[in-house]
Amino acid sequence: MTRRINLQGTAWAVVAAAAALGGGILPATAADLGGDCCADLEERIAELEATTARKGNRKVSLEVSGHVNETLLFWDDGFESNAGFYTNDNSRTRFRFKGKAKINADWEAGYHLEIGVRSANSKRFDQENDNGTDVGFDLRDSNWYLKSKQFGQLNIGLQGTSTDGVTEINQTQTADFSKFSDVEDSGLGLNLRRSDGALSTRYQYRRLIGVNGDQAGEGERRFNGVKYTTPEFAGFSVSAFWGEDDFADVALRYKGEFGGFKLAGGLGYGHVTDGLQTQTGCSASQANTSAVLAGGAAADADCSQFGGSVSVVHSDSGLFVNFAAGVKQDDLINDIVLYSGAVAPDDEDTFFAVQAGIEQKWNSLGKTTIYGEYYDHDGGSNNRTIEGGFAGIGGSRAAVLSTGLQSFGFGVAQGVDAAALTLYVSYRHVKGDLTASSISNGADTGVANGVAINSVDLEDVELVLAGGIIKF
Repeated sequence: MTRRINLQGTAWAVVAAAAALGGGILPATAADLGGDCCADLEERIAELEATTARKGNRKVSLEVSGHVNETLLFWDDGFESNAGFYTNDNSRTRFRFKGKAKINADWEAGYHLEIGVRSANSKRFDQENDNGTDVGFDLRDSNWYLKSKQFGQLNIGLQGTSTDGVTEINQTQTADFSKFSDVEDSGLGLNLRRSDGALSTRYQYRRLIGVNGDQAGEGERRFNGVKYTTPEFAGFSVSAFWGEDDFADVALRYKGEFGGFKLAGGLGYGHVTDGLQTQTGCSASQANTSAVLAGGAAADADCSQFGGSVSVVHSDSGLFVNFAAGVKQDDLINDIVLYSGAVAPDDEDTFFAVQAGIEQKWNSLGKTTIYGEYYDHDGGSNNRTIEGGFAGIGGSRAAVLSTGLQSFGFGVAQGVDAAALTLYVSYRHVKGDLTASSISNGADTGVANGVAINSVDLEDVELVLAGGIIKF
């Protein structure tokens, strides 16, 4: 829900009423007010200004919106269990300022500023840190745009890339609290627990998906750059992004209705060649290893990915299904120092996810959503290391060869339309897989020599979220 600020209209209404009184429409009443009428009017206008957001420029609109999303999260890693209150990072608390100004019948200019807020982080806490890292404010968007009905829209500044959200398209309430294809946000910052109880201090369950926990094919992070989006044609639009030396991607999206079904979907391709950009999840971008080629030269990243998703809702019954899949290829990982020995790591990440259920308005409060879901990831190493002792190999470090993560879950949500509120409860069971190899000198800069290879037996994790999101 958004609220447009229109102080100008309120002030004119008050002034018009005053003019009517002073102009003789109600002469007897006006006369009875005596000399305090103007003072009363000025005091009332001051009160209105004090409770209303002000605009510095009357030519550009100001729209304030956002939401608060807080949850109780219970977890059990097989040896330890606990519960705490967290900002739900599936759609974390945030506030945004948007505005636009009409240039002519075809063109407009505008801006978008969005700030995220975390009181405690649902995807970055672990067994030793209850609140987690990345707590507080974070800048999500800061960009301006030019838009034409005929030529499309150009955004410049900090923003999501073209593939941002392309593997997470979802037309139901579950998008706000349990993203079916991005499972890291619900408690997967927990450190890995081995089946004998040993706890890793270096590696979390979310890293079994990727170094940042983002699924293959997804736009992953926000970047400073430029994005162009075409006008919509028959429900389709295309966008392209470039920025941050060098990250580039392109995406095709669709939204419409056909034969009683509401359809939304998208496909995207991205490529990164920047070895200094640590947020891309490519092997040569990671700060915990040397990122040096076997010949001694510095390594630039070389990663490409493709992914997409589709959401289908039957309008009458409310039955729905969401499906997503993606693949990421790391073309450099087998050429860097860590893996230049006898052992070749997995250079490809793949995933698929499905969520299905029913969303229907069975009561006067709002829509009720009941769903089940499954997620499966089979992935590479991203040039990462883990404690050799935890991996059962010995030495200070071991090279990660391959990873995997599967989860299944279900949940229910109840919308409360009168308060723009959604209440929810969700459950997930998570299982992880990891294979590692010994490193010749036990350091991050050593070579995976394959003397010892071990598949680590990990504990499963149980997760329950119960909370609400209220929008304004």
